[in-house]
Amino acid sequence: MDCNPLNFISAIEPLNGGNYNSRREKVETALALSDIDLALTAPCPIEPKDPVRAENESEAAFNARVHDHAPIRMQYDLDRAKWGSSNRKCMMVIKSSILEAIRGVIPECDTAREYLINMESQFTVSSKAYASTLIRKLNTMKYTNGGIRDHILRMSNMTSKLKSMDMELPEEFIIHLVITSLPKEFETFAVNYNSQLEKWGIEKMIDMCVQEEERLKGSSGDTINYLSQNKKRNYQNNNSKLQGKPQWNASSSKAHGKAPMHDHHQRSNHEVVVDKDTCKWCKIKGYYQKDCVEFLKHLCGKGIPYEEDPAKRREKH
Repeated sequence: MDCNPLNFISAIEPLNGGNYNSRREKVETALALSDIDLALTAPCPIEPKDPVRAENESEAAFNARVHDHAPIRMQYDLDRAKWGSSNRKCMMVIKSSILEAIRGVIPECDTAREYLINMESQFTVSSKAYASTLIRKLNTMKYTNGGIRDHILRMSNMTSKLKSMDMELPEEFIIHLVITSLPKEFETFAVNYNSQLEKWGIEKMIDMCVQEEERLKGSSGDTINYLSQNKKRNYQNNNSKLQGKPQWNASSSKAHGKAPMHDHHQRSNHEVVVDKDTCKWCKIKGYYQKDCVEFLKHLCGKGIPYEEDPAKRREKH
């Protein structure tokens, strides 16, 4: 196992305003594992007062007190040097893991402990906003796939973060949040839980949910496609726009005698049925479309020569 202190320190995530609580735990852990957290766990040593000779005190008695005070002074100097080194290193680690834009809003101070207190006072509002975000996620979180154990552990991790911000949720309430986050396939499981008097803890809830998921997989061929809880898109309005507008095609037009649409003639959008001996172009009875003068003149506009003789026209058509 690599116990290099630099590895613990480099693992500290930068402070970005919304991760104060989780980051502070990592900072304190890294400093402790690096054995430089003395300035956080102990106050600064108090300097002892040097002995002062009293008016009626003999020189021998004073020298004896000075001699007795020497070890105390020496121990203070050692402790003060050790604490000062720890305080300096802690300040360097804490400040180096804060974004420069945020570092400027934290008041300066002489000790690492005071600096952490100032950080806490600055990010109290951010912590409240972060707590609101966690609560909102817990209320709206839904399980879709990926392992129900991981899903419940993610929810449990969110509640532990709230606990660190003095917003601890009762375990029974967490269990109900988990139940409501399960998909429709777990409805029978939820009914069975609500109908019994026994109350489960997180660990038992995980075990029972895993067993239920395995049962569902076994009954559906080892795979589960959980139904999406999103609303289905309604296509009825779009389809209704097409109602009443018949679509022309060659087969329906030929079967019912529907007239084709042309640019210079206005035709009805509704289907038109004509008699057998009626021209499909001008809708006049007595001749067919191939004998219609108006239709033949229209063809002349398309580059087809007009034949005056009806007999020859029949031969061509």
